[in-house]
Amino acid sequence: MNLFRSEEHIGRWLDGRAPGATITAGKLCDLAHAWWGDRLSPEWKPHPREQNQAILDGLGLVGEFWHLG
Repeated sequence: MNLFRSEEHIGRWLDGRAPGATITAGKLCDLAHAWWGDRLSPEWKPHPREQNQAILDGLGLVGEFWHLG
């Protein structure tokens, strides 16, 4: 994971290479809370793939990169 200040910063860093998936810091925070928010619960169990995919889909993180397969 890399953090960038702007789309322009991403473009300079890529230096002509094709970009991968990008999300805002706010969206990353939303993802972290949804994905890890229950990990300290004594009743915690690993999420099934379908639940994890639903988290991504619910946050609008769709497309080939975000598909858990």
